[in-house]
Amino acid sequence: MFLTLVLGLLTLLSLGLMLWQGWLALRFPLHRRNPVVSPAPGLTLLKPIKGCDAHTEACLRSWLEQEYPGPVQFLFGVAAEEDPACALVRRLIAQYPRHDARLVVCPRSIGPNAKVSILAALEPLVRHPVALVSDADVWAPRDLLANLPPVLERPGTGMACCFYRLTSEGGLAMRWEALAANADFWSSVLQARALKPLDFALGAAMAVPVSRLRAIGGFESLADDLADDYQLGRRIAEQGGRIELCPVVDECRSAPMGWREVWSHQLRWSRTIRVCQPAPYFFSILANPTLWPLLWLVARPSALAAVAGAVCLGARWAAAL
Repeated sequence: MFLTLVLGLLTLLSLGLMLWQGWLALRFPLHRRNPVVSPAPGLTLLKPIKGCDAHTEACLRSWLEQEYPGPVQFLFGVAAEEDPACALVRRLIAQYPRHDARLVVCPRSIGPNAKVSILAALEPLVRHPVALVSDADVWAPRDLLANLPPVLERPGTGMACCFYRLTSEGGLAMRWEALAANADFWSSVLQARALKPLDFALGAAMAVPVSRLRAIGGFESLADDLADDYQLGRRIAEQGGRIELCPVVDECRSAPMGWREVWSHQLRWSRTIRVCQPAPYFFSILANPTLWPLLWLVARPSALAAVAGAVCLGARWAAAL
């Protein structure tokens, strides 16, 4: 009876937390576009790249085809001249001759995070007041750049970042990962924001005033941090800058992965969250409305446990949709 009571209460708690997440998600103005700031500030896009796959060209091209009324500088960084992405980037730059775009080879390593080493090498080349950092596997809708400055213009804002979704191409394993991430991740972020101001960033696309970046010591100060996006957001928040969310969604398009690779990816992601945010990580386990009813059903099979499991599964599926 004690075990049944504990698992029943945990099932009820997890369902309540998930419904709260769903309510917060419904209130967020996802996909709403902001009025364009006039005059539009100059932006510098920093793109660290390592290797390429079938999606890389489309992802990089999506940034070169942005509909932005202000000046944009594109800095593509690689660690070595022999990187296969070099030929692709040079070909893209040649196709957009009017763009202020450049490929920079950044061989110097300043720490265990190779991405940060590239960003630190690109930082002195930034010519505009706003720096935008985005990974190579991120595809952006054409109006993404135009929607970031209005968010940065809000008083006290130190950084603007975007929600992202995983594409479901590449087989059942990647479709499962996409469903899990797209259904749970961003509503969990909104739940965290409801409890306190955000003190972390979402790494797919992060826009930060260069003055804020220099105040924390630039990218070089993140050289020893593997979770560079989290640390960048945390340090800007510690300096008094608010982390704001842009309602425009970009996409992460990675090469196809099997079950083993997806599991390793999710495990690495979970470890990062556990180290960076141990308390929210613990509560994310409590908020799992699939785990607890399943354990309840296995430990004490009963009609009540089966009904509770069906309710939780149906609610989670509705929230995912």
